Amino acid sequence: MKGLLNLGIKASALLFSGALLVACSNEKDPGLEYAPDMYHSIPLDPYSQVKENLYNPGGMNMREPAPGTVARGKMGYNMYLSKDEAEVAGVELKNPLEYNDQHLAEGQVLYTRFCAPCHGDQGDGQGLVGQKFKGVPSYSAGRVAELPAGHIYHVITNGRGRMLPHGSQVNPTERWKIVMYVQQLQGGEAPAPAAADTTSTGTTPTN
Repeated sequence: MKGLLNLGIKASALLFSGALLVACSNEKDPGLEYAPDMYHSIPLDPYSQVKENLYNPGGMNMREPAPGTVARGKMGYNMYLSKDEAEVAGVELKNPLEYNDQHLAEGQVLYTRFCAPCHGDQGDGQGLVGQKFKGVPSYSAGRVAELPAGHIYHVITNGRGRMLPHGSQVNPTERWKIVMYVQQLQGGEAPAPAAADTTSTGTTPTN
């Protein structure tokens, strides 16, 4: 009887050591999950993918939106281009804002705030930054003078060359207003500096 007891103790110690060894072999293993229904929703949850979805294409709970869909409040934040390039944007994107004095004046304020330090008040590339680092083109000279609105909008959004993206600083409506003003500078027309740094408003454009 005593021998069986000793044998049982040794076997238990051996099993415990083995279990401890296995448990410590993979520190990333969370171990067994009890009552998984308490952790994972039985209904399909678009933000949680536990197993393959047998009903939706691709096996995913979250489905892709229909082509051309724009999230509420995000109208104009997406550019639906056949190819994500400034040259393509120049052909496929048009300024959706009405050309009027208000939009032009607001575009001038935004240009002065975000663009003039490099491109200059006159669009000649002689802003304070442009004078120091050189190479900033003039809007009214060469191929730059012929760039279409969509091309300018794309460059404002994504940047190009040494120019960094400004998509996080100016929303789509503001970008189109800047484009409107830049196109005036392309023609060599530079009105007097903006009198006040007002906040621009307007209808959100669509692309």
